[in-house]
Amino acid sequence: MDIVNLLTFVFVATLLVISPGPNGVLVAKTVPTSGRKAGFANVWGFVAAFYVHGTLSIFGISILLVQSAQAFFIFKLLGAGYLCWIGIKSLLAVWSNKQKTALLSSKKKQNIISTRGAFVEGFLTNMLNPKVSMFYLAAFPQFLSIGESAYQVYFLVSAHAFINLVWFSAMVFLLARLKDLTSSASFTKWLKSVTGVVFIGFGAKLAFLNAAE
Repeated sequence: MDIVNLLTFVFVATLLVISPGPNGVLVAKTVPTSGRKAGFANVWGFVAAFYVHGTLSIFGISILLVQSAQAFFIFKLLGAGYLCWIGIKSLLAVWSNKQKTALLSSKKKQNIISTRGAFVEGFLTNMLNPKVSMFYLAAFPQFLSIGESAYQVYFLVSAHAFINLVWFSAMVFLLARLKDLTSSASFTKWLKSVTGVVFIGFGAKLAFLNAAE
């Protein structure tokens, strides 16, 4: 793998990471309500999922998601269902807070997610997104020569994961610095409402995704 292919892959992967998507929305939801550690747990969940996607691509399992209409349909519905569930959970939290304003502070504590829970949310949000496997299946043949080892494939996955780590870590730090703004009750309600609708939108979009897209 030459330096030109590597730099080209890094450029394409960077565009993919910084483009709006469920990962960014999840971090934006987690940090204001659960803190910086939970936000970083989200990010490490994303990173872990990249390596799973990369491994599936190496062993050819991900090809099934593209070539088998039934397998792709089931996988995308799982992903769409999970994204919609996160969105509905956010909207229900807003509705619950509106119904129990006297218990706002205690409800806020109940809505704080643990570090482990945030990691799982990040992992599942990225893992159940078939677009990542589709990206690897499309990218690897273009940036790797025939006969190159799995080690070089993991090198590209690591480059993608590192870009993801840098970008979303910067987002976590920024949101943590804006703690005074993001910790207000009105902002929390607004954020949960917006992220709830956005996650449901991402879920609906994923549900209608075609393998050829």
